[in-house]
Amino acid sequence: MSDTVLVLNSGSSSIKFGLFELAASGPDLLCNGLLDEHEATPRLVVKGPTGETLFETRRDAADADSGHLFADVLTFIDERFGEHRLRAIGHRIVHGGRDYSGPVELTDDVYAKLAALTPLAPLHQPRCLEPVRTMQAIRPDLTQIACFDTAFHHGLPPPAGRFAIPRRYEERGVRRCGFHGLSFEYVAGRLAAIAPQLVAKRTVIAHLGNGASLCALRDGRSVDTTMGLTPLDGLVMGTRCGAIDPGVLLYLQQHEHMSVEAIQHLLYLESGLLGVSGISADMRTLLASSAAAAREAVDLFVFRSAQEIAMMATTLAGLDCLIFTGGIGEHAKKIRSAIGERLAWLGVRIDAAANEDARERINADDSAVEVFIIPTNEELTIAGHCAAVLQTIEAHRISP
Repeated sequence: MSDTVLVLNSGSSSIKFGLFELAASGPDLLCNGLLDEHEATPRLVVKGPTGETLFETRRDAADADSGHLFADVLTFIDERFGEHRLRAIGHRIVHGGRDYSGPVELTDDVYAKLAALTPLAPLHQPRCLEPVRTMQAIRPDLTQIACFDTAFHHGLPPPAGRFAIPRRYEERGVRRCGFHGLSFEYVAGRLAAIAPQLVAKRTVIAHLGNGASLCALRDGRSVDTTMGLTPLDGLVMGTRCGAIDPGVLLYLQQHEHMSVEAIQHLLYLESGLLGVSGISADMRTLLASSAAAAREAVDLFVFRSAQEIAMMATTLAGLDCLIFTGGIGEHAKKIRSAIGERLAWLGVRIDAAANEDARERINADDSAVEVFIIPTNEELTIAGHCAAVLQTIEAHRISP
């Protein structure tokens, strides 16, 4: 009987999941799917490794809120993959703070520390932690493991990790943490596999999606990133503002008489592509629109992305490789092309046909920078971390 782990990757309105067999060669996907709670009747869809639908069901909102969809996932796994032993559930946790530089077993103490970080990621952290309690109630026998988006950037050295505020706040943990680390970790690993000669080179990974950030990479390690203490900083995102003059926040508070809660809602849920366009937070909708405001939102996204890629190149003292990943980075050819055009002065040349076909390598022959599209796989990264934690737990159990 082989062991498996169930990975839960919680987003704002849906939860991606994957069931992985812990094979000797590494985690092997058995099925994956989506818990979509955005619709009026939340649904569960499970697909096989080649994309075929294995199972689908819907629940009314009341049933979904009480954890029935999670129970449905476990029931499906038991019935379809009963010959395997489910060992653990791995969770993507957005913020690990100062304490967690790698995956850990989710004990009550760990859970409490992570819940205390909610002010630093008020939308994401509760969403990531909610399934932990739900699964604990349904299957208390299962080990649960936290894998952190911040871990890849943990210990980011100064000056990249430092804010220009009194040092006493840095000593309390107010520093640049960075996010999307599970995605960056996976992409860095794939780059090492497909182009090992680039590992030691100066690389920028652009994770572009509803949430967006950049990572400056050298020798497989993060040396700079665009997000800060919270997931608000850096690039323009779907509904988040990205980098903003802090004086704007003081103005909103002092002259618009907005409360802290109202400003938080504005910055996280009303800004970004949605705020600028007034139409949608979805890049696909904006690219299909003929409205001037939609074009302006797209232009700002491209402008800021290129601007901050250049900033990452400054950290690296040059740029040898640029990688696009994330929902927009992987699928929006117009965005890749427009960013490439803005970075032509850095030697970026994108081959139009390769970009159109979304090939793995899309740089032109005369490009000074190698450009790739590498689809991310956070679930696979989490599964690998879970396997390592389980091995450690097992080793502790058998040691004298």
